[in-house]
Amino acid sequence: MSHPDISLRALEPEDLDLLYQVENDRSLWNYGPTNVPYSRYLLHEYIATSKADIHADGQVRLVVQNGAGETVGLADITNYDAKNCRAEVGIVVLSDYRRRHFALETLRQLADYARSVLHLHQLYAVIGSSNLPSQMLFKKAGYETVTVLDDWLYDGKDYHSAVLMQLFL
Repeated sequence: MSHPDISLRALEPEDLDLLYQVENDRSLWNYGPTNVPYSRYLLHEYIATSKADIHADGQVRLVVQNGAGETVGLADITNYDAKNCRAEVGIVVLSDYRRRHFALETLRQLADYARSVLHLHQLYAVIGSSNLPSQMLFKKAGYETVTVLDDWLYDGKDYHSAVLMQLFL
C-alpha cells in the first residue's frame, strides 16, 4: 500500500463552508459528541477566535489536504490533558475521498505531530462498537482496543456501546 501525499494545516477563514458542511452533516452526529447543528456565525467565531494553540484552546483542528491541494477532510486533537500528556483524536474524510488511504496517513501524521511537537505520551479514540471500518482503520494505525464502554453513545433513541482505542507514542 502506498501512502498518499497529504498535508495538515490550520483552519483558515476560507474553510468556513467546509466546517459548516461537516459539523451539520447529521450522518456524522452518531460518531462524535455533536448532536445539534452549528450556525455559520458560531463557526465563523470559532475560526476567528481560535488560537490554533492546543494549550490555549484545549484542542487543535486541522484541515487535511491531498498532494493536489484539495481538501479531503478534517482532523482533530481534542480533550487535551497536559498533566497526563494525552489527547483524543477525531477524523472525518469527505465522502468523495474515502477508501483512498487518506485517513490512515492522516492518523500517522497526527501521531507524529502529537509525539514530536506536542510531546504527548498517548492518543486515544472512542469509536462506536458497530463502527467496524473505523476500528479497523485505527488498528492499522497502531491503536489497540483497551475496553468496551457500555451504553456510551446516545443517538436520540438508544444507547450504544463504544470501544476505547489507545496509541502510545
